[in-house]
Amino acid sequence: MAALQERAGVVRDDKTGELILPATQRPDGTWRKPRRVRDGYIPQDEVPAYETKGTQWAKSKPDYPIGLSPEDVERLKQARNKEPVALESSVSKSAKKNAKRKEKRKQQQNTSSNASVEETITAALGNTSLSSPKPNNTVTKNSQEEISKKVKSLKKKLRQIEDLEAKIKSGSLKNPEKEQLEKVGKKQEIVDEIEDLELDLED
Repeated sequence: MAALQERAGVVRDDKTGELILPATQRPDGTWRKPRRVRDGYIPQDEVPAYETKGTQWAKSKPDYPIGLSPEDVERLKQARNKEPVALESSVSKSAKKNAKRKEKRKQQQNTSSNASVEETITAALGNTSLSSPKPNNTVTKNSQEEISKKVKSLKKKLRQIEDLEAKIKSGSLKNPEKEQLEKVGKKQEIVDEIEDLELDLED
């Protein structure tokens, strides 16, 4: 034998005593040359991954609460290693009870909150149905007030037009201006508008 296997991937030549990485074949069929390596060489696959201080500290942290007695720690370790199913079942029973209690509380709260929500909605609906005529009344009152104001202003305009008309007919205003004649010409429009608004007020 020309070489003896020292470790995975590294061999020692029995003639020279050197450590050698033997030739390996590439995927395309070509061969890599054998390489000499130093004593204490660790192949890349066996090099441990670098760990930060944080990860080292996290790994060194104890799994159990600090101050727990050694007997309890041993008991917990045995329970974890030997009977994980039994431990889970014993824990899950109390957990299930607690979960059921929580669910009952939530259901009670939900039902009470739903009831209170329904009460508030019905109360709100009741209030709106009772108080809905009020805003309508206020709206109608406001609109009626606006209409009556408009009627008053139109009647005022109508009086001014009639006065102007009388002056023109009597001859006291011999040469009326163009604007004054236009104003007199709008008399019928204003009369019609007043009548329409008065009808709206009656409705």
